[in-house]
Amino acid sequence: MYLSDTEEIIVIIAAGFILIGFTITTVQNIRQSIAEERRSSALKKNNEEKVRQLIKYMKIKKALLLLLKKKKSKKEV
Repeated sequence: MYLSDTEEIIVIIAAGFILIGFTITTVQNIRQSIAEERRSSALKKNNEEKVRQLIKYMKIKKALLLLLKKKKSKKEV
């Protein structure tokens, strides 16, 4: 039940194609993972900047409300 020379060559070639296919698939998956990570990182940076702007806005709003409250209390006195 041993293989003939041509059958062995065919099996070796088929195994080579399978290995090449696995390698190509793995490389594509790695590239996709890297691209996803870059997109995720960019989105995270964008969200962090939005949060910083929102915090700055809230601080300014708080300061303005305190100023308004002080002016109202001065008018009442």
